[in-house]
Amino acid sequence: MNQATPPRTAPLGPAYRMTLTVGAHSARPLRHILRLHLKAWRLDGLADAAELALTELVSNVIRHVPGGRCTIRIVRREHGIRVEVADDSPVLPQPAPAYDDLIENNRGLLLVDSVTDRWGADPDPDGRGKTVWFECDTA
Repeated sequence: MNQATPPRTAPLGPAYRMTLTVGAHSARPLRHILRLHLKAWRLDGLADAAELALTELVSNVIRHVPGGRCTIRIVRREHGIRVEVADDSPVLPQPAPAYDDLIENNRGLLLVDSVTDRWGADPDPDGRGKTVWFECDTA
């Protein structure tokens, strides 16, 4: 079981990183960790969009990465946050065409695109994995 606990005395730093194996019940504690950081950084207004986008990226790892192993980074930026989900699959995500109402899969990336300011996927230099990321800016 994954569990997040808030820091006891020290404030949260400008970045947080964790490597874990995700499964069907991982999204909730990961959203909690993200919300803790956003609250500590006084970026609560980004929580709904960032949590939704993180959930979609983690769901993609669960569905498409054998073993479900990934590294998640939450980074405080000058005007918002950047969240990265890195895994060992070299296959880059492909969003479904926005015009095709019959496609049932791959809608998550369209959702990520609609709730974040930017997102993308970068292959690892060694070709063995990738990092899918999004950024949310403050108003």
